[in-house]
Amino acid sequence: MNNIEIEKALEGKGVKPTANRILVMKELAKATHPVNLADLESSLGFSMDRASIFRVLELFAEKDVVHAIEDGSRSIKYELCHSTHHSISDQHVHFFCERCKETYCLETVKVPEVEMPDGFQPRTINYVVKGLCPKCGE
Repeated sequence: MNNIEIEKALEGKGVKPTANRILVMKELAKATHPVNLADLESSLGFSMDRASIFRVLELFAEKDVVHAIEDGSRSIKYELCHSTHHSISDQHVHFFCERCKETYCLETVKVPEVEMPDGFQPRTINYVVKGLCPKCGE
């Protein structure tokens, strides 16, 4: 993603495209799997401090720019949300490898529909399967 695409994507989600937000979005766009705060801090080097990255991620999660994934590793992972209208139906299952500690997006495996009692309005579902990835299962 180039800066113009990033700015349009952020504005489309109601987020003002500041320099820090553009930097974080670029790194998230480069990622091949969900990343945590430490991963982003490492890849951004000295261009941003941890607290600034965290504030951007919190805003991105609030505005549906990213999905925040709790995979059981005690570290929230983040991935870009590619839909324009975030809903549970566009969420997918994640797989956490217990050996290599990598989280994988299983984009073709949709989160199963969950019937909720009257009055409950779900906004997100965190569906993680744990086990061994193909690399570690050999």
